[in-house]
Amino acid sequence: MAVNIPIWPGSSSFFPGDTPFGFYDNELLFQTEADNAAEWCARRLGYPINDIELQDINFYTCLEEAVSEYSNQVNTSNIRDNLINLQGESTSSNLTQKYVSANFGGLITLAKEYGSEAGSGGTYNVYTGSLTVTTGKSFYDLTDTSLVSFESGSPATTNFEVTRIFHDPPPAIVKYFDPFIGTGLGSQNMLEMFGWGNYSPGVSFMMMPMYADVLRIQGIEFNDQIRKSGYGFQLTNDSRLRLFPIPTYNFKLWFNYIDQADRGRPLRSNYAGISDYSNIPYDNMKYTTINSVGRQWIRKYTLALAKEMLGYIRGKYATLPIPNAELTLNGADLIAAAGTEKEALILELKETLETLSRQAQLERKQAESDALQLQLNKIPLKIYVG
Repeated sequence: MAVNIPIWPGSSSFFPGDTPFGFYDNELLFQTEADNAAEWCARRLGYPINDIELQDINFYTCLEEAVSEYSNQVNTSNIRDNLINLQGESTSSNLTQKYVSANFGGLITLAKEYGSEAGSGGTYNVYTGSLTVTTGKSFYDLTDTSLVSFESGSPATTNFEVTRIFHDPPPAIVKYFDPFIGTGLGSQNMLEMFGWGNYSPGVSFMMMPMYADVLRIQGIEFNDQIRKSGYGFQLTNDSRLRLFPIPTYNFKLWFNYIDQADRGRPLRSNYAGISDYSNIPYDNMKYTTINSVGRQWIRKYTLALAKEMLGYIRGKYATLPIPNAELTLNGADLIAAAGTEKEALILELKETLETLSRQAQLERKQAESDALQLQLNKIPLKIYVG
């Protein structure tokens, strides 16, 4: 028994729940637009000259998909612009159609990894240890706990990496000799009045220009580098240390170290929330908030979807028998035309969003500024005669 399935009668009446997902069903503007879009698409497909083998719910479905596709494309563009500024932030706030200010938070987070290696901050802890150095011994094993002391509370010291060793010559200022230094009570009182009482030698600050002090300190450093054994060290296998020159007295050598596991640990406990494209909190837009430009794109995309759907329906039977002939349906043509239109609309929207990206806007403002400057340079300058 044949079933008579009703097709588009020429009008419709939308009710919430008529779309598959119901994303926009409760918005009054969408309810009005659903019926208008259904009638418009049917007429663009040839009604009432031709029968349209679709029902109202088919048009509603196309409209809902078109709005969701528009929302998806816009949100994708915003995610591309804002992800680096939002990583680590909470996922509880809906960012749809919200302004996200540009900031350096994401860049600084990336730079912290480099800062860890440069010794200027970073994302893992740096600990301090000490080595007991004895006279005449230049080779040491930093894993020897009888000679090495590690910072209290640091991780296991069997898998550590030394980042800095404090083995430098004494600063030149401690060897500074000034023949003009005074020892009288009057000179000391004068130093105290100037706030230099804790400096040595302080009189030279008053007796000589600053560059003379710098030259003298530089001379002391050159003398130590050329005429004396240079201070240095050689560290191999993260634990075998050789000191230069051979120590002539006992002292405590300090060094910084890190836990090697910290460098290879990709997850940071203090970075939670937004991590990537998948969990940045953008949701479907409200149809009411989309401007007329966006709604016109949605209507065109709805028509393309309806055309594609009608093509698949008509393509089920390529021909229909009629008395003394056969009727050829245009299902394949509708599908091909719909595919071309959909592709063109998506490309148009992507290109528009690309020209509105933060980078593109900055480049355009720079071009405008350069063009304006060229115009201003052509304005004759007035000559004022005093």
